[in-house]
Amino acid sequence: MKFVCMGFIEESKYELLSEEEGQRMMEECFAYDDELRRGGHFIGGEALQSARNAVTLRMKNGSVDVTDGPYAETKEMLGGILLLEARDLNHAIALMSQHPGVKVGPFEIRPADEETNKLIAARGAALSSERPTKP
Repeated sequence: MKFVCMGFIEESKYELLSEEEGQRMMEECFAYDDELRRGGHFIGGEALQSARNAVTLRMKNGSVDVTDGPYAETKEMLGGILLLEARDLNHAIALMSQHPGVKVGPFEIRPADEETNKLIAARGAALSSERPTKP
């Protein structure tokens, strides 16, 4: 099963770390990600820039409204995602509970919607097989 693990971070706490402490934390996270890779569990992931660089889109009065920053009013902001392969939710919990990133903030773990993702992949494959004609 595939799981999306969303790591949250309280930026104000992270900013209090010295450069050396921040670098050490990143190296610990990278090292554990390598363990997940060696075990065949790491599918991929993306780190995110600060929530200060985010925008939120929503429909408002029939048109798209763009606002700065994330919509959620919380101290913890999404810091990144990790795509994980695990037998089941309990296995995903066991794997992620050892991740050093948990020291900085919580991880939300959700099963991927495999049926919808198959449809998305099929559409992507169909579009990539279409060759634009040159004028």
